[in-house]
Amino acid sequence: MTRRVGFSSGHRYWIPSLSESENRDLFGIWASPYNHGHNYILDVTVEGRVDPQTGMVVNIKWIDDILKAHIVKQFDGKSINDEVPFFHSHSSCLENIAAYIADSLRAPGILPKEVQLTSLRLEEMPTLYVDLDLQPPIKSMTLTRSYEFAASHRLDSPHLSPEENLRLFGKCNNPAGHGHNYILEVTVSGEPAEKTGMLVDLELLDRVVNELVVDRYDHKNLNVDLPEFEGRTTTSEIVVLEIFERLQNHLPAKLHSVKLYETARNAFQVIA
Repeated sequence: MTRRVGFSSGHRYWIPSLSESENRDLFGIWASPYNHGHNYILDVTVEGRVDPQTGMVVNIKWIDDILKAHIVKQFDGKSINDEVPFFHSHSSCLENIAAYIADSLRAPGILPKEVQLTSLRLEEMPTLYVDLDLQPPIKSMTLTRSYEFAASHRLDSPHLSPEENLRLFGKCNNPAGHGHNYILEVTVSGEPAEKTGMLVDLELLDRVVNELVVDRYDHKNLNVDLPEFEGRTTTSEIVVLEIFERLQNHLPAKLHSVKLYETARNAFQVIA
């Protein structure tokens, strides 16, 4: 069962014990002694057996009350660095906040005995979120960054006749092509850095993804402008596989998966 709550908080990427140059070396373009804010979205997932009498794993109102009392109350309308004691000495990055929430909910007596916490997702922005998988024996953290590019293409297989292509792809076989606003989600995994708490240098991640994919594909005709698709059918399956190959071993963290949204209803994913 998953329950969602939200809270609005301010925070800053700045460690008071470090000099300005040290902070800027650690946090790059994000470094600032002044707060900025986010509307955080938190999804908490618990599991357990369905009670034969109630038909529920757990009363969802209990979970909602717990999240509001132990998480939302701590963070909502607060300056995280200043008003949540843990972050007096720890970076208030997304990864650290997510791990702190998980530890808070796993403390003895917090969750009902009927359930255990299995995962959570904390979204800082629609383009940036962290997932924690808390199920033993493997516990993992991933960070997902979202990008967008506009491109056109035509679905036409060189292995099929014109009639077969039209029958298979329909209007997507239009000789003049058609376009999409593609959404690309790049997910990386690993261990957060000790000082920053961050799993990856976002500035560097953005730079690599933009250079290798977004800037290369944006406002292009995939069939005509990009040699990697010559002689290939530019289905989203082929495109997402190509993007995965382009990014693998070139990112500043381990590539976990790539997900490509062709439309709001069509998504294609490659997992390492």
